[in-house]
Amino acid sequence: MGRPLTLGYHLVNVFTRDRAALSGNPLCVFEDAGALDEARMQALARQFNLSETTFLLPPTTPAATHRVRIFTPDFEMPFAGHPTLGTAHVARRLGAAIHGRACDSLTLEMKAGLIPVEARGDLWTLAANAPAWHEVEGAGPLLAEALGLLPSDLRLEPGGARPLWVDTGSNQLVVPLASVEAVQRAHPRSELLERFRSPAGRRFAYLFAEAGDGDVVARFLFEADGAMREDPATGSACANLGGWYLATGAAPPLVRRVLQGDRIRRPSTLLLSVDAGGQVRVGGEVAWLGRGDITIEE
Repeated sequence: MGRPLTLGYHLVNVFTRDRAALSGNPLCVFEDAGALDEARMQALARQFNLSETTFLLPPTTPAATHRVRIFTPDFEMPFAGHPTLGTAHVARRLGAAIHGRACDSLTLEMKAGLIPVEARGDLWTLAANAPAWHEVEGAGPLLAEALGLLPSDLRLEPGGARPLWVDTGSNQLVVPLASVEAVQRAHPRSELLERFRSPAGRRFAYLFAEAGDGDVVARFLFEADGAMREDPATGSACANLGGWYLATGAAPPLVRRVLQGDRIRRPSTLLLSVDAGGQVRVGGEVAWLGRGDITIEE
């Protein structure tokens, strides 16, 4: 038996609401993952069983300040929003401990590319990749049934508001609904979402409706371990919502406050903006909860 491997990790909540530390989406960040291979990272993500766990690594390009790998309990992701902001928060904290000052501007190297992030206090904002999008085949009664909704609950406007596949780093099904009530009532059926799998073969949907005064109510529902689950706050989907607005003809600049997670008692607030040049940004507050060590006997 070799020497035990001890790893430091941090726990944060991302996209907290009204500065409530125990709101938002939880994240575990391993601070020095250089000794870990991919299989061990995946096993640790499964051990913590959060929606995502991230691993800080040295960058492979001078354009980046850190390299980050993101794992759900089941697979690696090229990009995700709340891991990006939460990891940046931890990286700034670690840098301040070493150098005696906090850096509020970082560039994270991910499989989806370089993601710039900036902070004002505990409010972090990322600049997403330029969006790509394509139409959803069967976006009508079949999709409504798969979501546990009526066809009239979908917004289907040729050339305007309609379901789309949108990708600013993670390709997702973005579905506009006619009312906040429809968003809350949706109850996806995994077997019927089979025909709406993502290019990576996964079943999920990001449902949203305008709530007035610049607010959006959203839910992200996904399949895991044979059941449909719900994410408290989904930054990648919020970025894709920005891409959706561009794809459906909304005139930038625009700003939205996205409310998510209330239905599962994890209220979260995400801040979406699209500037006049079409740059999508997603922001939110991050609360640091604490750190610990885990020791693995080799």
